[in-house]
Amino acid sequence: MKKDPGLIFRVILAAGDAVAIILAFLLAYLIRIHIDQKPYYFEAEPASFIATICFLIPIWIILMAILGLYNKTVILNRSRLPEIVRLALASVLGIMTLITYDFFTEQSIFPTRLVAVYAMILCFLTLLIVRLIVRSVRKAIVRRNKGTLRAIVIGNNINTSRLLEHIANFPEDGFSLAAVVANKSYIPTEFQGKKFSSLKEALKWAKADVIFQTDEQNTEKVYSASIANHLLYYFVPSETALSSHIGDMELIGDTPAIFVKVTPLIGVARFIKRAIDIILGSLMLIIAAIPMLIIWIIVKLSDIHHSAIYSEYRLSRYNKKVKIYKFRSMKPEYSGMTPEEAFEKMGKPELIEKYRKNGDFLPDDPRITHIGAMLRATSLDELPQLINVVKGDISLVGPRALVPGELKDYGDRSLLLSVKSGLTGLAQVSGRRDISFEERRALDLYYIQNWSLWMDISILFHTIGAVFSGKGAK
Repeated sequence: MKKDPGLIFRVILAAGDAVAIILAFLLAYLIRIHIDQKPYYFEAEPASFIATICFLIPIWIILMAILGLYNKTVILNRSRLPEIVRLALASVLGIMTLITYDFFTEQSIFPTRLVAVYAMILCFLTLLIVRLIVRSVRKAIVRRNKGTLRAIVIGNNINTSRLLEHIANFPEDGFSLAAVVANKSYIPTEFQGKKFSSLKEALKWAKADVIFQTDEQNTEKVYSASIANHLLYYFVPSETALSSHIGDMELIGDTPAIFVKVTPLIGVARFIKRAIDIILGSLMLIIAAIPMLIIWIIVKLSDIHHSAIYSEYRLSRYNKKVKIYKFRSMKPEYSGMTPEEAFEKMGKPELIEKYRKNGDFLPDDPRITHIGAMLRATSLDELPQLINVVKGDISLVGPRALVPGELKDYGDRSLLLSVKSGLTGLAQVSGRRDISFEERRALDLYYIQNWSLWMDISILFHTIGAVFSGKGAK
């Protein structure tokens, strides 16, 4: 999916919660120090007090996340009671956490103990008010069909009618109708103008973000189409299918729907992965700066007429072309050519079959310079890609970045392009060039469908070992 307004809303909501908590403590301080007439024995400067609270805000936000206050089901529930109860609990537990922290630190957080009592009450009230404001603003925005996911509803089922009515009447749930593919008998009159004769036609003209399927006809075909177009996919099951569903069950109004994930790497998980890429990628780039400068000088001196940095376009998430940077390791006369073109040019076409059968690798590749061979053997030629990681072109960990011309060799190319490509990946740490093309593709697909943060961490550590051992880098 190319956009996630739900995630943006939750981030804004978390920021609003942080502001609400800070405001509550500031008001509590002012009430106790300047309005409450009870004597007190200690007073802290307002700026120092609020600075301390700001420092501890992340703990409070994490606590609210644990309580599910950023879960979609809680945020979009039209009954406010579950959210109110959790906000009250978060206010009490948050204050208790700060009191515990205060107890074990030498410097007291609270100017007086009553500030904590006032803050607990005010936190609940300000959180409630700020969330009401944020939700009202969002509702006003989505009522204008902005910040919603454009939906295609497909299927000949009574659930089609129910879903269409709900999407139209409750845009605050985050959806707007882009198209419907169904028999006229299942489409209310007011939605007939959104009818398309086929899913292919709807995908061509509707500019959708999500597909809802309400019957069980051609589910594999519809699901494949959602993957190919990088769309979310929900399956609305029949009553008999409800007891054996796969995926996350959600209620769209009164209609149960199964959200089938192409990859776990969506929503908050994608946000966390990007944050790690920025932090860890920047740190690695700083550490590698001097070695990169030395390598640049060596490569440049070996051929002063050409750039030491080579760039070429690769395909990353959603079929997006990104310019990937590497230290030049190939002879200039073969740069930018496919292996077939290069081997034909040098008069050695027999190497083409050998190269492909060996997993796109030759032990003594005649296209590679002597310095380039050493750089490739140690993977040092890929250090400039840390710039791509920080920029957001690729991730530290992910499937191999594809050259556009290679797409024809990938039967599952749409799935491979559902996440960002990586500087390293599961295939690289599982043998790098020692495994076949088919095995590497299978490992990339496994990574996409079974992603986890711990898998990324494990791959990064194994990458270090693979580089130093030279495993697979002949």
